Order: sequence, then C-alpha cells, then structure tokens
Amino acid sequence: MKKDYPVPASYLERETEVKKSRFIARIAPVGSRDEVKGWLEKAHQDHPDARHICWAYQIGRPGSADEAGMNDDGEPSGTAGKPILNVIQHKDMGDVLVMVIRYFGGIKLGAGGLVRAYAGAAESVLSEVGRIVHKPVKAANITMGFADEQPLRHWCDVNAAELESISYGSSVTARVLVPEDQMQTFTAFCDSHKLNYSFDRDQSHSE
Repeated sequence: MKKDYPVPASYLERETEVKKSRFIARIAPVGSRDEVKGWLEKAHQDHPDARHICWAYQIGRPGSADEAGMNDDGEPSGTAGKPILNVIQHKDMGDVLVMVIRYFGGIKLGAGGLVRAYAGAAESVLSEVGRIVHKPVKAANITMGFADEQPLRHWCDVNAAELESISYGSSVTARVLVPEDQMQTFTAFCDSHKLNYSFDRDQSHSE
C-alpha cells in the first residue's frame, strides 16, 4: 500500500560498541504485527547467544501511529525499548521496526548508560537508512484513439504517473495511476485531447 509518509527503504544493520558490549542494530520496514514477529524470530535465529534482543516498532503515520510496541527483553524497565521508540518517533518515520541485539561485554553500564547505548544504536540505523515517501494515487480508466496513446505515455513519464495496463480493440483502453497532486493537470490533459476518462469508485487507490 502506498503511503504519504516516510518509511524505511530497505533493511539495514549497523554495529556499535560501548564498554565492550556489542550493540547490533537492525532496521526493517514492517506493515503488520506479523511482520514484526517474523523479523524478531529471524534475529533470535541469527543471534541465539545474545544476552538481549530489545526492540520497538511503529506502524502507521508518524505522530498518530495505528500501532506501536516495545520490549526491554530483560534489561531494566525503560532502558531499552523506550529509548529505541523515542528515536523512531523523533525521526518521524512510520512502518518501521528497530531491533538492538546486545552481547554483554562484562561491564555494567547503569540505567543511564543503557538508555544512551540503546538510543545510540537505534540512531545509527535510523540516520543511515534510506527513506521512501509513496504519494497517494487515484486510478483512472481511459478510452482513447490510437493516436492518443503516445501523448498519454509522455504525460505519464513527465508527471510521475504509472500506466498500469493498456489494451487494444476498436479503441485503446488504459488504466493510469495518477498522483493525487497531479489530478488537475491530468484532467486538463484529458479534456484537451478529448479523452473519455473515469475514476474508480474508491478514489484512493492502493498498491
């Protein structure tokens, strides 16, 4: 589903060290609790000997997330999951899971040290991961003459619209995903070329 807010572009892993403890931070795009569970299971499979695997996630629009969660995984309450979630929220990103895998180095960090270490680990991946902002689109169905196909393709290229499908019969029919911020330009193009067009009943189209 296309979102009009920043989401992680990909999976990313970074490692930091604090007083001989290793902190391996992973970031992944997630859209559901099941996806969160899947990534956490993989982290436990990859690092069965880790002392802690702490995490936080946020699903939905930043600032008004549909769902969020966090876990200290045995660290003192509030010293791991909450700092990770705080960094996620500060970065204004949605549909994101950050896991921090800790291998204890033998030196206790104290509550304040743990908060700084987990926040720093989360920052290391959140500041480096690419971001994607998918703009909402509307699906338009167009009937046109053969001579109009090339101008339509050109318009799509220039205006970041997607020609989802096209078929040929006595006329040409096409389905175009039009960015919502290009709707006025799109309707003006169709009117100027005398193209017949209609929009899906559910105007907010998802992919």
